[in-house]
Amino acid sequence: MDLTAQFEQAAAESKTLSEKPSNEILLQLYSLYKQGSTGDVDTDPPANPFDFVAKAKHEAWAALKGKSKEAAMQEYIDLVHRLKG
Repeated sequence: MDLTAQFEQAAAESKTLSEKPSNEILLQLYSLYKQGSTGDVDTDPPANPFDFVAKAKHEAWAALKGKSKEAAMQEYIDLVHRLKG
């Protein structure tokens, strides 16, 4: 199975985890998924300074700038497998 197929399978599996991960892990999953699927952050930060969730997501994704899509995909796959146990 190639990396993209494994990545897509891990994304599907992440929606069926037995328990909800912590917010920190959810941010990690989000940022790795975005980096693996889109690449470097390509949107402006949220305009609303009180939208803390959107701001945290944007900052987590921006922190991965420069990481290759392939590396982000592999880290995402590994993280989902760790969460599954």
